[in-house]
Amino acid sequence: MHNKYNTEPSLIMHVDLNSAFASVEQQSRPMLRGKPIAVINRRTEHTAIVTASYEAKSAGVKVGMKFREAAKLVPGLIAVESDPPKYRYVYRKLMEILNSYSPNVVMKSIDEGIIDFHGVPLQKTLVEIGYEIKKRLRVEVGCAMRCNVGIGPSRFLAKTAAGLHKPDGLDVVDATNLRAVYETMKLTDITGIASHMQRRLNAVSIFTPIQFLDTDVVALQKVVFKSINGIHWYQRLRGYEVDDRTTDVKTVGRQYVLENRNLTHAQIKARLHHLCESVGYRMRSQNKVARGVHIYIRTVDRKYWHTCRMSQIPFYSDKTINAIAQQLFLNAPGNVQEIGIRCYELSNNDNPQVSLFNDEIVREQQLVGAIDDINQRFGDRTVHSADTLKTGEFIKTKIPFGSTRYL
Repeated sequence: MHNKYNTEPSLIMHVDLNSAFASVEQQSRPMLRGKPIAVINRRTEHTAIVTASYEAKSAGVKVGMKFREAAKLVPGLIAVESDPPKYRYVYRKLMEILNSYSPNVVMKSIDEGIIDFHGVPLQKTLVEIGYEIKKRLRVEVGCAMRCNVGIGPSRFLAKTAAGLHKPDGLDVVDATNLRAVYETMKLTDITGIASHMQRRLNAVSIFTPIQFLDTDVVALQKVVFKSINGIHWYQRLRGYEVDDRTTDVKTVGRQYVLENRNLTHAQIKARLHHLCESVGYRMRSQNKVARGVHIYIRTVDRKYWHTCRMSQIPFYSDKTINAIAQQLFLNAPGNVQEIGIRCYELSNNDNPQVSLFNDEIVREQQLVGAIDDINQRFGDRTVHSADTLKTGEFIKTKIPFGSTRYL
């Protein structure tokens, strides 16, 4: 077991766009530069803020805050409806810049990426490369775009470094200064430590990152985490790489808060159908088939209802997903405020088990594949069910924060 800090060279870089979506809006519309803006997904006073410009953040506006509450803090706050195509464009430009430095690039989300420089011949230091990336972002994307750059021997320390001095910072965290950096932080400043985990650590008298760092590995494994996660945290805090892993997609889902409370049953069913089409396309984009459908309802009085169904035969098409979802929806309660659908028990489309049902899958693929090709070439929902003809006015593709799988 490692008792000391990782002294390997710092060859991991974490690049994080600052207030990405707000900055993109300020870049595309110069009149918004220098002003407090809040990006929202829907133009209602009850909508939550997706992200805010630094001008708004400095006045106390926070992500997730209701726009109505934020506007009281900042009377001149400007609401800007989210525009995902812009953000996808910037995502691709950022990825293009990062890929020019190393073949080992992983985009962690639409606004942040990791460059692994192991095995890459370096003509410059990583600090020089970090400043060069900042300059290229301003030149190749726009002068309003800024990013934080973090450098370290592991993904965790590089991300920690990237969060130290926002906006537009560049920092290195390694064996020489990690203890000093932890001394400036709170437990919840550590990536992966939210309030629930903070309470767990507090329960065993760990109140600061330094106390966390100094806790014995046996105590972390046996007492705090009661699993191998304790060993992982012991190594992670010391700069050893434990986060270089990819996970396969387990479920694909979407949800939607109804735009008003007076929709008919048929209108709600049409919106559920729209979500089914979206989920089906996302699932197929990952070359997956499913065997389960789960739907849920949140009512106006905040009650939660859900149900699900498993199929013996894997399914693939929007038609099948919708047929199962609509059957499940027959037993749903009234007073609907939010609907959601999730496909689960996913497997690869080329899985040997799937081939047992090959005839049915192939029939679906031929038709659905042609429709997906058209939509990919000419735009989302160029071809879609007539039942969902007008739902696109309300259900719009949201910003994919946690994953880049569908970009």
